[in-house]
Amino acid sequence: MALRIIARVSIVALALLAPMPAARAQTSVDERGARALFAELVGINTTHDHGNTTIAARAVRRRLLAAGFPAKDIVIAGPHPVRQNLVARLRGSGARKPIILLAHLDVVEARREDWSLEPFTLTEKDGYFYGRGTSDIKNMAALFTQTMIRLKRERVPLDRDVILALTADEEGGDDNGVQWLLAKRRPLIDAEYVINGDGGDPVMRDGQVYARNVQASEKVYMDLRLEVRNPGGHSSLPVKENAIYRLSAALTRLAGYQFPARLNEVTRAYFTRAAASAPDTIAPRMRMVGETGDTTAMRRLSAGSAWFNAVLRTTCVATQLEGGHAANALPQTAAANVNCRMLPDESPDTVIETIRRLVADTAVQITVTSAAVPSPSSPLVPEVLEPIDSITASMWPGAAVVPSMETGATDGLFFRNAGIPVYGISAVALDADDIRAHGQDERIRVDAFYRGLEFTTRLVRAVAGRVGPSP
Repeated sequence: MALRIIARVSIVALALLAPMPAARAQTSVDERGARALFAELVGINTTHDHGNTTIAARAVRRRLLAAGFPAKDIVIAGPHPVRQNLVARLRGSGARKPIILLAHLDVVEARREDWSLEPFTLTEKDGYFYGRGTSDIKNMAALFTQTMIRLKRERVPLDRDVILALTADEEGGDDNGVQWLLAKRRPLIDAEYVINGDGGDPVMRDGQVYARNVQASEKVYMDLRLEVRNPGGHSSLPVKENAIYRLSAALTRLAGYQFPARLNEVTRAYFTRAAASAPDTIAPRMRMVGETGDTTAMRRLSAGSAWFNAVLRTTCVATQLEGGHAANALPQTAAANVNCRMLPDESPDTVIETIRRLVADTAVQITVTSAAVPSPSSPLVPEVLEPIDSITASMWPGAAVVPSMETGATDGLFFRNAGIPVYGISAVALDADDIRAHGQDERIRVDAFYRGLEFTTRLVRAVAGRVGPSP
């Protein structure tokens, strides 16, 4: 994923914590199967520049075939030979539209010299699984696959098909699997909604789970280039007209501005639910935001937390800077990248006009270098939330179920724009103080992986199982 941000950690009280069971070896056939596939997937380099998702897709296909899935129900396809996607279908009665279990097979780069362990080998050590993709998100690819295998083996009556979609180029590249499947093979992945393993993590501290996030919307990404050009000259003859100074003044004006704080359906639900288990120092303000949209409470929360600030408003921030062509010459150009993360219902044109007004200088040219692709929020429907509530209460008593808005981005964007709701529901609890996705020595807790298998199996049974009398 481009950026993994969870409903943060520092905000939730530790009074109602559910202890994670002590680590133990896998004991069931499904735990053994999930671990074996997990190890195989981590062992396959699936980075964009040096790896191959097709090999990983074929590894999953072999396991599905061995479990009795018909070959016709397993498709490997894509626009590039080494960046193929897998789509497999477990057939139900068809009484309801299918659902999709979505995870991506690609991972970000990992150099051996940067790691203390081999990044493309699953290593179990001191209660943790180490390896690139252990948390982002080959864990969920393995758990979704093993859940499909178990449901088939046990012949669980299903009212709908369950579609497994394991895709390429989520982390970057020109062959994004979800985009390609929607454009070229839409019937394979047409569904009522998507369960996206790439978002909505359970979170824990000191091995204890305290929140179960459900990602129902994402902020919208947009990059702008602010650029000043002039003739330049010799640095021994400085003039007032300096491209670097002019750009700096514009960026300073932008830095002093905050977009208005406001709520949407998902963030309102987030503040309302999260307040129930938040520390006394902030719980009343969170409750006021969720229940009444109190602007003073919004201002105080966002002033004290980058997370709250990002949840409550559109943000635009300078992220890259360039300027000048020689140490002894006046700059002919100066430019900056400004990265915007907009609330889902924000108008990109309005944001650009706001920045243009703040810059207040016609010498500063503003161009869009990465256009916004807005997507609607997914409705918080009882069919999804109710089983999550009940399973969470059973597995992690006291943990709050919190609808959340992703401040980064996932492939859910493309499904939402295609009219298919997406719910980020990862099953593997992450340590709030030890988030290593995309980083050195990426890891998850061993027991969190096996508990994630239990959660995933129970959730898919609940949302896909037969709800009416047998025919």
